[in-house]
Amino acid sequence: MYKIVTYPNPILRKKSEEIAGITEDIKRFVSDMARMMYKYDGIGLAAPQIGVNKRVIVIDPGKGLLKMINPRILERNGKPVEDEEGCLSLPGVYVNVARPVESIVVSAIDVNGEERVWKGSGLFARVVQHEIDHLDGRLIIDYADRNKMSKQSLAQLSKLEKDYA
Repeated sequence: MYKIVTYPNPILRKKSEEIAGITEDIKRFVSDMARMMYKYDGIGLAAPQIGVNKRVIVIDPGKGLLKMINPRILERNGKPVEDEEGCLSLPGVYVNVARPVESIVVSAIDVNGEERVWKGSGLFARVVQHEIDHLDGRLIIDYADRNKMSKQSLAQLSKLEKDYA
């Protein structure tokens, strides 16, 4: 039903709209997102990555699936730590991104309409920030110094741009 939207599709640069209420359609959509994430071996997926301009993310950084509607970061702690990130919307492109990962606190609505707060660090913190970036129209390449990107990532980025044109 849905397909992964790849760079430079303009929807990836739009700020996503908040979800007003939890409906059966929203619950189905979030479940569809989770299936898509697992199908493509991702550890996170944001709604714009499948062409839907809504503030929804799903993540599974190794400790089970989390579904977050209208997520917002309440706290970020620690110095930014640089690590390589990839993205389903930028297949074959890998860049170093510095993010605070000592701890993060994120608030969101779950699929039952309940406000939830999650705390985590490490990969959890990195994935949440990466996916919320998508909701705000930011991509990993926005953090990259193109002079420091690998030749393979630069070539793939160029190919994605050419293929889209």
